Amino acid sequence: MHLTLHVWRQNGPDQSGQMVTYPARNLSPDMSVLEMLDHVNEQLIADGDEPIAFDHDCREGICGSCSMVVNGLPHGPQKASTTCQIFLRNFRDGDDIYIEPFRATAFPIMKDLMVDRSALDRIIQAGGYVSANTGGAPDGNALPIPQHTAEAAMDAAACIGCGACVAACKNASAMLFTAAKVSQLATLPQGEAERGERARRMIAQMDQEMFGGCTNQGACSAVCPKEIGLEWIAKLNREHIRSKLPQAT
Repeated sequence: MHLTLHVWRQNGPDQSGQMVTYPARNLSPDMSVLEMLDHVNEQLIADGDEPIAFDHDCREGICGSCSMVVNGLPHGPQKASTTCQIFLRNFRDGDDIYIEPFRATAFPIMKDLMVDRSALDRIIQAGGYVSANTGGAPDGNALPIPQHTAEAAMDAAACIGCGACVAACKNASAMLFTAAKVSQLATLPQGEAERGERARRMIAQMDQEMFGGCTNQGACSAVCPKEIGLEWIAKLNREHIRSKLPQAT
């Protein structure tokens, strides 16, 4: 199949960028969008041109590195999928495909389709962990946890930190990401001791990183490749209010 790519090219964070058009020929419908970019880059290198810079790692929908918008949607048109899981069979022969990086003040563009998502890492560093001594692995496994509680925590922990929620939000809010990371620990007894401090510190860091506020539009959950639900934002708000109460830690 043959496609026409319109790709955002930008030499650095302080440079201006523009969309550049490339023909993509002799493609297999079984290629992913990332494999298509590999194919185009091979031709660019052969022609002596600079290849398109983009992030990738696992290419299995786990790492969350592929921070790009495909045809106006973070990660692409297929629900519950990352860009590396979007295959060309989702498009028609002769289609135009527009690929841009995630757009957010907190995600500065480093080069072409690469963005700096380290702001999400700093939110985790602010409190997304359990520092209280919970004993070794046998002690943790001996702690009885109801099945529905464990499953709820795993649902929140499914977040891969890709930042699609930020890219989809009109305010560039990181509430869904922060909610998932706060809630996965607050739901479990191991995270109980620090739940108040965790919520305060991670929300404060989120604000410091210049993410926008949440207005409950739901675009974040709609594009989340792991389908993290809006109920976790409600839980984050409850955790934050609870952390302000005198008896909370």
